[in-house]
Amino acid sequence: MFYKPSEPHGLKHGPFKAIIAPRPIGWISTLATDGSVNLAPFSFFNAMSENPPIVAMGINGSHSEGGAKDSLDNIEATKEFVCNMVSYSLHEKMNLSSAMLPRSIDEFDYAGLTKEPSTLVKPPRVKESLAHLECVLYKTIVLPSHNPKVVNTMVLGEVVGIHISDEIIVDGMIDMKKYQPLARLGYMDYCHVEDVFSMNRPVV
Repeated sequence: MFYKPSEPHGLKHGPFKAIIAPRPIGWISTLATDGSVNLAPFSFFNAMSENPPIVAMGINGSHSEGGAKDSLDNIEATKEFVCNMVSYSLHEKMNLSSAMLPRSIDEFDYAGLTKEPSTLVKPPRVKESLAHLECVLYKTIVLPSHNPKVVNTMVLGEVVGIHISDEIIVDGMIDMKKYQPLARLGYMDYCHVEDVFSMNRPVV
């Protein structure tokens, strides 16, 4: 089949996000200017460069109570955030934190998670996460939107500090079978790493 994204595709659900899969989940903790904490997962998330390490995420839509989503508001106001990586063991708590909660509700408390101080930035980390990326805002870019009620924003953050649980480090490398990172597929589907294989680049 072929379709233009600007026209009907004729399928049961939009296939775009199912095609670009799997996508790692950026579980983003931020701090508002009043000191309140927010935690939300974003599946439009990935690494963009290594030196310096830059991550990108898409924050789309608005808050259920109106205005921008708390994550975007907080990042633009404080210039800091933490990417708490999601392992399979945390999939249910991550899903709980995705609920469209009132601003007065703390997602850490709602999902039964523990706040842990960061080292270089003010937003707390998810203690239960096996890896954390402490980030400072590099740039936000407003992306096109075909819906005037929906704002699409790309956030680029420079990673200034990295935490890795010792339990997933084996022989000086992250053991993916111990880490079991969770990823988003299309629709309501997820997957996690169970099978790993290696390939060396060809030498020409």
